[in-house]
Amino acid sequence: MKTKIYNMVRDDDVNNIQSNIFDTVIITLIVINLIIVILDTFRLPAWYLKVSVIIEYISISVFTLEYLARLWVADLGQKKFSPFKARLKYAFSFMSIVDLLAILPFYIPFIIPIDLRILRAIRMIRLMRLIKFNRYTTALKTITDVFENKKNQLLSSFAIVLILMVISSILMYNLENPAQPHIFQNAFSGLWWAVATFTTVGYGDIFPITIGGRIMAGVIAMLGIGVVAIPTGIISAGFIELINVNSVPQNMHHKKAYLKRRDRQPKTRH
Repeated sequence: MKTKIYNMVRDDDVNNIQSNIFDTVIITLIVINLIIVILDTFRLPAWYLKVSVIIEYISISVFTLEYLARLWVADLGQKKFSPFKARLKYAFSFMSIVDLLAILPFYIPFIIPIDLRILRAIRMIRLMRLIKFNRYTTALKTITDVFENKKNQLLSSFAIVLILMVISSILMYNLENPAQPHIFQNAFSGLWWAVATFTTVGYGDIFPITIGGRIMAGVIAMLGIGVVAIPTGIISAGFIELINVNSVPQNMHHKKAYLKRRDRQPKTRH
């Protein structure tokens, strides 16, 4: 029974009928929960509230059983560890935490008395259920793998952007504060302008009016185009590398098949 449950819930592309049914049920519930979260922002009749409560109970029951099942069979996927260590390791994995956050808002009020306003805020954690899609779609898994492989380069690029934003905010504050003390009140006002400029959003609520400030803004805007493009290049390179890595086994298979067909052909004399 434990092995059957493990084969049903494990994260891979080898699926049997039970696995396909299980994946379909989970994906369907995630989509329904997304629709409910959207509908909760509208004023709907009383019958909808009753239906949403029923769906919430069904979803919580299924997601709780899924979480407990994955935790129970975690030792089968981590045989080099003891059962306790394997389950502990899985419990602190990213997707396990996502699974826990998907069901936690339902159980918290039964454990700790919480104000209704705080409860509503906590219930927004239900959106974490959407991340559960990562298990069932290849596209999301590919994106996750790219970010995982390129995390060091991405962190470095974000650190460069942060340093440039801090420097530019301080410089802009010193240039514009004498002319616009009510707008560039401190370095944080300059930091908001730097964020809007570096990301090329340009809301226009804060902008320089002095000659020095405008020159500085032009230089920073040009730098922002190049600096913000760095993570895009890193992510694009990560996608290309991942595609090449995944296509190697398939290419090797085609090459071996071609060589076998070639060897079977009769040789001719010229």
